[in-house]
Amino acid sequence: MRFFATFGLTLILMSLVWAQEENSLSEQLEPLRPFVGKTWRGVVAGSDSAKQTVDVSKWERALNGRAVRILHSVNDGAYGGETIVFWDREKEKLVYYYFTTAGFMTQGTFALEGKIFTAHEYVTGNQDGITEVKSSGEILPDGSLKTFSTFLKNGEWVQGRETIYREDPDAEVIFR
Repeated sequence: MRFFATFGLTLILMSLVWAQEENSLSEQLEPLRPFVGKTWRGVVAGSDSAKQTVDVSKWERALNGRAVRILHSVNDGAYGGETIVFWDREKEKLVYYYFTTAGFMTQGTFALEGKIFTAHEYVTGNQDGITEVKSSGEILPDGSLKTFSTFLKNGEWVQGRETIYREDPDAEVIFR
């Protein structure tokens, strides 16, 4: 009987360790924890009320906690992409690669201080003349996420988009 009690306790402790490992993030990615494991739905500010632009993004732990993967789609798959964020030891920064359904990609750096993030990326292969994107965002007191971006398009910085995201576990990232 004592064996089964000890064995049962051992299984419980092992399952707690495994559960902790399944949720772990590297030290450098830990600031992203408020986003990870959540699906966010945002309506782009200024989009036509009859045809709103809706962006859904899902943040998840990847590569045994050494990366964060972000999948997103706009308007049920009209456009979408996948991002991998990880710590670059040489640069001593969070870096990311973003691949899109429109056939272009970006690579950039990501910083998070408190509830505010900034990102700067370089674009390869965009047919609209966009070569760089700068974005920032913050977690608002109500838990929503507000983002803003600017684009270097044909050599000139132009206003991008502003979006307020709210956590929405029922929203789905859709790729066509």
